[in-house]
Amino acid sequence: MTVPTDPASAVPADPAVPSVSAVPSVSVVPADSVVSVFDGLVRAEPPTASPVLFDTACVLGGSVAGLLAARVLAGHARRVIVVERDEVSTEGAPRRGVPQDQQVHTLLPAGLSWIERWLPGFSDDVRERGATLIGLDRAATLLDGHPQAPSGAGLEVLGIGRPLLEARVRAAVMALPQVSHLHARATGLRYRDGAVDGVRVDEAGTERILDADFVVDATGRGGRLAEWVGRDGYDEPPLERLRTPINYATALFERRTRTADLDVGLALSIFSPRYDAGGVSVAAVNAIEDDQWIVMLMGYGDDRPGRTIDEFRAACAKLPPLFTEATSGALTRDIVTYHQAESRRRTFTGLRRFPARLVGVGDAVASFNPVYGQGMSSATLHASCLSAYLTGKPDLSAAATEFFALQQIVVDAAWAVSAGGDAARLDAETGAEVPEEVRRQRWAMGQLTAATLLDGDIARAFNDVSFMLRHPATLADPALLERAVAVNEAARD
Repeated sequence: MTVPTDPASAVPADPAVPSVSAVPSVSVVPADSVVSVFDGLVRAEPPTASPVLFDTACVLGGSVAGLLAARVLAGHARRVIVVERDEVSTEGAPRRGVPQDQQVHTLLPAGLSWIERWLPGFSDDVRERGATLIGLDRAATLLDGHPQAPSGAGLEVLGIGRPLLEARVRAAVMALPQVSHLHARATGLRYRDGAVDGVRVDEAGTERILDADFVVDATGRGGRLAEWVGRDGYDEPPLERLRTPINYATALFERRTRTADLDVGLALSIFSPRYDAGGVSVAAVNAIEDDQWIVMLMGYGDDRPGRTIDEFRAACAKLPPLFTEATSGALTRDIVTYHQAESRRRTFTGLRRFPARLVGVGDAVASFNPVYGQGMSSATLHASCLSAYLTGKPDLSAAATEFFALQQIVVDAAWAVSAGGDAARLDAETGAEVPEEVRRQRWAMGQLTAATLLDGDIARAFNDVSFMLRHPATLADPALLERAVAVNEAARD
């Protein structure tokens, strides 16, 4: 989502020689049915009648993805056990199994609306604990210092610390009578007639097997599901990796202004490779609970901005005014850094031999650069896929191919936004040669990105994709591209 400093200069004179922008790329326009399926997953309501399919379902991992899967399974199983190796609470504390949980997290509109439908009252609950609902009229997105055009009201994002968000989702899910928690570590699976029928767990040094009629792997990017099934004679889902050497530095500061009095409660400032921002590629600031600002600086490659508080404040002083305001308050938590070397995803479609009654969700399937905000909303849509699969009269004696096909639509959409953007940025920084088709795709996305600074309707279409409300294929609409080119040409003239 970056453009050159001068919006008009984002329009290449010769379309055959497109500029390279770090924006989501769409390789193929999916069939209308794919876009419709994605729309349906985003808007899914809890089913009015859920068939009870299992005696016991087991979710491995108590992250946001695992908890939302447990919420779906609560309508289809008499008992749902969430196996989590970390100590957890319902009030909110950092968790060792989520190394990025002290960085900036924003729940996008798609994820927020899904959680509110499936866990009614969630928004009020977290707001009572200080989280902030920020409408787009109080949110600022800047590309190389240029503000995005107003894109209309009606959408809100949730400013909240990840530990509090996860804790309150956990509280809501664990309040369901069917759901229970087991403090243990999953170590493997047991099978019967080609289907999973148990989970091996290590509980305080004692190993045992939990009987399970359906298993969801939500153990995150470090999970070992592929190793387990491969060891047991099944196909390992192939792993795709994209180098994304990102470095985060995040700090918390005292916020003197009440949430209701904030003119701007959230800002995202993004810089293209050619823009000199002192090693900062992306900066974000959110108003969150406990009257705090959470401020993040991100650099690519060797850039590690803001490792000391003096460096942090100096870097923020060169950013939009909200960053200076936010960092002027007292430091309420020391700077926490985070490094991620790559984005990755596993492909479960097309496997010839895979256990029945076994699926994966969340980072166990695909994990991205967190700056794009896709992770938690992707988790909600994975849960939506699970609901659609379980209410669709599945053949539980065979691998969950229908689920994997739905999930692939979600994974592809998030990958196009996050990994596509990272790939374009790295190619631009290294001067890498890319195929002509990719060059044209990036030229088109550069046109759209530049036009978001000038045209509110284009900004809304672009943001709908960034917020995971619409599929990226909607940006490949020829009429939208023609409008963007016209807007950019008019600005250049």
